[in-house]
Amino acid sequence: MSVVVKDDLSLEDFYNIVFKENKVELDPKFIKRVEESFDFLKEFSANKVIYGVNTGFGPMAQYKIDAKDTIQLQYNLIRSHASGTSNPLTTKYVKASMLARLNTLGLGNSGIHSSVVKLMRELLNQDVIPLIFEHGGVGASGDLVQLAHLALVLIGEGEVFYKGERRTTEDVFNELGLEPIKVKLREGLGLMNGTSVMTGIGIVNIIYAKRLLSWSIKCSSAINEIVEAYDDHLSVELNTSKRHKGQIEIARLMREHLADSTLVRNRDEHLYSGNNNETVFKEKVQEYYSLRCVPQILGPVYDTVENVSKVLIEEVNSANDNPIVNVEKKHVYHGGNFHGDYISLEMDKLKLVVAKLSMLAERQLNYLLNSKLNDKLTPFVNLGKLGLNFGMQGAQFTATSTTAENQMLSNPMYIHSIPNNNDNQDIVSMGTNSALITKKVIENTF
Repeated sequence: MSVVVKDDLSLEDFYNIVFKENKVELDPKFIKRVEESFDFLKEFSANKVIYGVNTGFGPMAQYKIDAKDTIQLQYNLIRSHASGTSNPLTTKYVKASMLARLNTLGLGNSGIHSSVVKLMRELLNQDVIPLIFEHGGVGASGDLVQLAHLALVLIGEGEVFYKGERRTTEDVFNELGLEPIKVKLREGLGLMNGTSVMTGIGIVNIIYAKRLLSWSIKCSSAINEIVEAYDDHLSVELNTSKRHKGQIEIARLMREHLADSTLVRNRDEHLYSGNNNETVFKEKVQEYYSLRCVPQILGPVYDTVENVSKVLIEEVNSANDNPIVNVEKKHVYHGGNFHGDYISLEMDKLKLVVAKLSMLAERQLNYLLNSKLNDKLTPFVNLGKLGLNFGMQGAQFTATSTTAENQMLSNPMYIHSIPNNNDNQDIVSMGTNSALITKKVIENTF
């Protein structure tokens, strides 16, 4: 199976390539856009000052670069910025980041040579995974440090993971017959100056978050069955009396899951029968919030996950480079499309709602393990001899520990800007940090 990259990529495309390992094909229209952009920029920049083509970078942009040095300029940029630290990003996150960068370069707004996207396709298809470290990016000018490690591999340097082994790029390229790219114009800056790593990590995060939400809906439904809860808190009438799409959808999915249940109860048959003469009811009239308020708790999670997905896909199908080459207008525009604030904010939102989902799961687990609360199960769901055996006590410690960490990690990264780069980058997004912290919250919740 293969995915043809032509225009916009979808979340499903990322899932098929990154998770299901479908191959990548580049449509001729995609290649044509790249070639036209390169040809235009090469001609346009011949007698003009274009940032990153014939100038220095960042606060050194005021220095014009001699024509004989412009190619070396790009190599210098790549090698100097490949300075990441901490753990290497694992395969799925790197492949998603590569695919995100491949797609934005294919929009024809970057003026890079087509050999770049062709080699990136080969790396994706042959599972050659560039060594990219977690830490180093500040999210503006994009993911400079992380993407420098990708660019380093594309010029035949640095290291990669291939068949589970960390090896030099040169050795793997020789083994597979791959040719490194040769810088022609601005390939260094074009590869590095964008939001593709934070976006790639974010896309993997959202795929996992959707899975967690699905599990939470199923588990919440099952718990309602186990304790023979009343079903009216999931009713159409109750949930449509609030207008939030997420709440209505969560209630619908839970009703669908419980449609054939013989355990959940109808309030009409019990408390509304007119035969209740007790002054103190032995059974609960209403369930605890962690059972009864699931649509109201998971509804905002659903809405946030959907919105984050939308923003991520908008970003991955956008030109996040600087400058922006516009072949149609025959002009080059300087600005800040590399800035990662959209991703930073959305990742902060996502980690908040995943943390809340983990809090719900921890409370539901506590409910199941506490026999005084559920009045159905043995203490800690202990099927052995009480005192000698301990049931699921250990699982609760793990759940409590990871939930507490999630709560601490849920503080926003979006507002933690630190000026750097001689104050050229005086306000930054920290988008990659936000995406990585969200990754940790999701891992804890699993």
